[in-house]
Amino acid sequence: MFAVEETGGEQRRSPPVKVLSGQLRAAGNRAAAGSSGGEAFLIRAARGRSLRASLVWMQGTVMEAQLERNTVLLMDETGTFTVQGVNNIPRGKPCFFPGKYVMVMGVVEAVSPEPVVRAVKMADLSDFAALHRQMWKLEVEELQQLLT
Repeated sequence: MFAVEETGGEQRRSPPVKVLSGQLRAAGNRAAAGSSGGEAFLIRAARGRSLRASLVWMQGTVMEAQLERNTVLLMDETGTFTVQGVNNIPRGKPCFFPGKYVMVMGVVEAVSPEPVVRAVKMADLSDFAALHRQMWKLEVEELQQLLT
């Protein structure tokens, strides 16, 4: 699932791509992420260019936690998205309560009708939520410009 590059006998995973839920919702079909055989979704990035994304970094506010179903519903400024596998990630500061502002790094499982990400890591950003929310779209745009 991860994009892997071979460099001098070593394998290196591509870093997560910062995305908004609306970009995933509008993403194209799965495409080969490279010669490694991984898969990714094509998202529309800055200046109309496309960017492959399989491992993503997203941020949003917890709307609903269904821990018995192993999921959390998050919302960013472009819509909602579901995070699966939340019971399987390392426990840090509890962040599965409605209203918490969190980051999630994970693998894109689906983009339609609603994005679904399988969590690898989650962290509570609530202490500076106003700043994180304000900067998030700019961070997404900047990283995507560098990658395209």
